[in-house]
Amino acid sequence: MSRNAVPESSSPVLVGREAELRALAAAVTRPPAVVLLEGEAGIGKTRLLTELLRLPEVAARRLLVGYCQPMREPFPYGVVLEALREAGSHLATAELSPVTGVLRPYLPELAAFLPDPPEAADSRSERHRMFRAVRELLGVLGPAVLVVEDLHWSDDGSRQLLRFLTADLPPGLSLLLTYRREELPGGITLGRAFRPAPGTASEVVELSPFDAEGVRRLTTAILGRREVSPDFAALLHERTAGIPFVVEETLRTLRGAEGAVHSDGATARRLLDTAEVPALLREAMLERLSGLPIPARRLAYAAAVLGTPATREVLAEVAGLLPGRADEALTRLLDTQVLLESGPCRYGFRHTLAQQAVYRTLAGPDRQSLHQRAAVALATAEPPPLVRLAEHSRRGGDQAGWLRHGEAAADRAVEVGDPSTATGLLKDLLTEGLLADADVDRLAVKLSRVAVLGVAQQHEVIEVLAGLLNDRRLAPDSHGQVRLNLGLLLIRQEGGQESGRTEIEMAIHELGERDALALRGMSALAQPFIGTTPLAEHLRWMSKVDTLIEDVTDPGVLLTLIASNGPSRLHIGDPGAWELLARLPVRAESRAEQQQLARAHCNIGDACAWTGHLRKAENHLRTGIRLAHEGGASFLVSIASATRMHLDWLTGDWDSVTERARRLLEEYHELRPVADELSLVLGSLAVAKGEWERAERYFTDSGTGRAENAVTPVVLDAWGGTIRVLLAKEDVVAAASAADDGLRLLRRKGVWAWAGELVPPAVIAYCTAGRIDAAAALTTEFADGIAGRDTPMADAALAEARGIVELHRQNPAAAIDFLTEARAGYAALPAPYYAALVAVRLLENAPAPDGELAALAEEFTALGATRDAARCRHLLRASGVVAPSRRGRRGYGNELSPRERDVARLVAGGSTNREIAEVLFLSRRTVEQHVANVLRKLDLHSRADLRSPSDPQR
Repeated sequence: MSRNAVPESSSPVLVGREAELRALAAAVTRPPAVVLLEGEAGIGKTRLLTELLRLPEVAARRLLVGYCQPMREPFPYGVVLEALREAGSHLATAELSPVTGVLRPYLPELAAFLPDPPEAADSRSERHRMFRAVRELLGVLGPAVLVVEDLHWSDDGSRQLLRFLTADLPPGLSLLLTYRREELPGGITLGRAFRPAPGTASEVVELSPFDAEGVRRLTTAILGRREVSPDFAALLHERTAGIPFVVEETLRTLRGAEGAVHSDGATARRLLDTAEVPALLREAMLERLSGLPIPARRLAYAAAVLGTPATREVLAEVAGLLPGRADEALTRLLDTQVLLESGPCRYGFRHTLAQQAVYRTLAGPDRQSLHQRAAVALATAEPPPLVRLAEHSRRGGDQAGWLRHGEAAADRAVEVGDPSTATGLLKDLLTEGLLADADVDRLAVKLSRVAVLGVAQQHEVIEVLAGLLNDRRLAPDSHGQVRLNLGLLLIRQEGGQESGRTEIEMAIHELGERDALALRGMSALAQPFIGTTPLAEHLRWMSKVDTLIEDVTDPGVLLTLIASNGPSRLHIGDPGAWELLARLPVRAESRAEQQQLARAHCNIGDACAWTGHLRKAENHLRTGIRLAHEGGASFLVSIASATRMHLDWLTGDWDSVTERARRLLEEYHELRPVADELSLVLGSLAVAKGEWERAERYFTDSGTGRAENAVTPVVLDAWGGTIRVLLAKEDVVAAASAADDGLRLLRRKGVWAWAGELVPPAVIAYCTAGRIDAAAALTTEFADGIAGRDTPMADAALAEARGIVELHRQNPAAAIDFLTEARAGYAALPAPYYAALVAVRLLENAPAPDGELAALAEEFTALGATRDAARCRHLLRASGVVAPSRRGRRGYGNELSPRERDVARLVAGGSTNREIAEVLFLSRRTVEQHVANVLRKLDLHSRADLRSPSDPQR
């Protein structure tokens, strides 16, 4: 069927049209039937038709496909006759009515199978015989599906023929018509209202554009990637209006799309804004414009320059048209679908690419004049659209207007809590504007302040601020403030922590130690959780800030200092920190104070999560996130979101944590403190599930190889997780070596309050390697490091470490006492996963009530700790106890059992049968059986067909 083949799409699989495909298949397989497939250009009608004709139940029928053409030659009934031309092989043994002979002149390919033509009749009778002949031929070919593509381009004769057929379809025929309603003559399918004949089934399937999630799924399918940034998908949807063809063409023209799909909002927008308009779309828009009268084209150009939907009055003013001419032009643009009414009395392009295609046809001087007119037209609006006024002034060459409106827009953005918009506006003014010295000075300070609150364009802002420090136009009095904020930005970036500390120290010197901003810099240097700087250095700065706090009278400055120094002391387990934090106000008096109060609560929540005050962490995080949202501090929201994931991991609230953490990691992958903590959480979850390679990758991403520029407690925990993985893989030498590396960092830093998730696995590694004396010395060192400190997590970990040492010293009574203390300590935090791990170790070494091990297996299963649940069941089997299936004798039928789900997940992650057997404590033969059951139940041919099981069955 080469002539009737439907072109391939860029996506290897059908995306987002499953329901429509089912509806079409059900309709065409119940003849006689008339099926209408409706949708605008590029919406995916042809792709859906491709999939339909491939379905076995449809492909088993005679498939007859005809295409209407936009520039057709005069050939009445051409589309139907084209579809019949390849039917000859099916007519060799058919008994045809004599009337079908009338088709011989029209279908020479079928002449050998058709009767002789009857005598000629008048034109009216001839047409009727032609229609009857087509119907007779289609009846003989049944069961058949006649597809007419792009009905909106069909000739009158073909529409009349199709209308004749629909009045009395052959019993075995299904007629499927595709069309764009906006281009149908009169907007009616076959020239008059369609009503199916009695006994004829009918179905209308209308395709709509994709939403942002649909665009994300389509992009994933086209590029073959598992994850696509939500920012990129949302912006691609905004740019393409969710029309699949436009999405595909945009990805085709976007250089480096594979990298762009992981971009944050600002990067993705920049990549999409600079991408070329797809050639096919550009040509289509130019063709539409070329057939329009001059007033309509002028109005289209005005709409393209305005960029957003506008009223007819604004369009007319920018286009320079009188009201009457403008209304006529607008009506013509709406009729030809160049513009759409996107809201009440507002008109614009269907999607951004269409607007850009028209915009880029304008010559430079014409664009500049239209932008100037747009600025004038929008200046009287209330409230004034400041961002748009700034952009039109900029593109219109009005530097003064750009500065006036741009700075006002940035100030307004800060007021309403949108630092990202403010950052972009100020950065553009400073890098591209022609500014006086005073303007540079003022805007540089504003940019440095607002950038610290946001997460957008961080690298670009750092570059701009670094350049301004060497700009003679920047006043000496502003140097210190700009340098300070540059340092605060740098310590968030990968590889920027040491240079950030240097900039902050220089800023303190420039500002003078008594300056309020210098105090903020000192409190930043006092924060102990970044890099490998020893605790003694941080304590020096903490003491300075504590001394100066007593002399501070400004409530805002005092709040800023407490928000930093109080949580810093919490991090190191200082019991006096709570006294300092008690001075925090309950509510803020200004937006700036609200942002600092939000920072205080988020910082407290973070410190509590690391030291083990988990219930307090929950309360402070909730308050901090609420205040940060209200105050427009997006950076705080991102930091707190990572802390939230960490807290959920510790407290055993693992439902959907993996998926949420992955989404956040996609969103904040360039913000190292956030990305590192999220990677730690994902690695820890992978350990509990037995996904060793994935866990090791995440721990490496957490910063184990770049501790000097990473979040120290994150790196220490990542070393602890790495040791657990290596022990599970029975690589004792590597585990002990990893313990040495992690402890080397811990000793250099000196904050033993963070050692709770490193010391126990390090002690196990040393003991397993025969280094029991080193393990005992480590527990003593740990005890000294947290003596007198407020560190609930470390206290429980110390008891666990001591218990492990006593077990290897063959002192079970002391070991059980320590392990019992540890279990109670973890449970009180609450850290249920660590409490359960200690409970298993207790059960391995002391008698326990019947059923306790089975209960632990169920607890691990409920958490999602696949590996540990399997270990408990293995211990049960070894003791001669068989845990009953939760479904009893009924089994799971065609659903995957919990064990089969575990196997499917590990197979999807690339594990071999041997590796799965080791993770789940099963025999390789049992794993082979589970894999076979998974493939059978999921109707898959091989393990390569398994994808990551994001839904219940996969």
